[in-house]
Amino acid sequence: MPSIYLIRHGKASPEAEDYDELSPTGYEQARLLGAELKRRDLRPGPVLAGGLRRQRQTAATALAEAGIDVDPLIDERWNEYEHLELLTRHPIGEGTLQERLDAGLSAWIAAGGTGAGTWEDFRAGVRAALSDTVARLERGETALVFTSAGVIATVCAALLEAPTHGFLALNRIVVNGSITKVMHGRGGTRLLSFNDHAHLEQGGAGLMTYR
Repeated sequence: MPSIYLIRHGKASPEAEDYDELSPTGYEQARLLGAELKRRDLRPGPVLAGGLRRQRQTAATALAEAGIDVDPLIDERWNEYEHLELLTRHPIGEGTLQERLDAGLSAWIAAGGTGAGTWEDFRAGVRAALSDTVARLERGETALVFTSAGVIATVCAALLEAPTHGFLALNRIVVNGSITKVMHGRGGTRLLSFNDHAHLEQGGAGLMTYR
């Protein structure tokens, strides 16, 4: 059966002026990810990435390490939601970054609406991107999609028919450089594995990051 690997980008640079840049840790995560893709000896199908720099840098590093000589097709539907904008739009006075982000996401979802920039618009775009990728797959192929935690959590929540709190729970635990595997067959599109990051463990605890 054809499959889709939803790959989270490596660690970005939250302490730097430009967040959307892979950190040295992110590059190492991407390298180990590429080595894992090579070990699996896949039959690559479509290779896609969101338009964010951290997604494209992860793709370039991992594909080079894996020996997959292809330029990813850029599809901005695989981009992450604007988390900094959410934190500004729905501020709370106290709490950790994760607590503030959860509050911002909850307020965003609760606000409803269907126009550009709404939760429903984001979710619909992710679902459409997944459907389009499935439609391009041939028997035995594996699509590689370099994306972000919110997108991966959105796909998984949809496939599991999870409520909003399920999306939030999935979103907060997606490891940088992890692989989530989706299969497509006669029974439809299904989640097979979530957040696989065993390939990062050889690098030690410092490679277990979430930002």
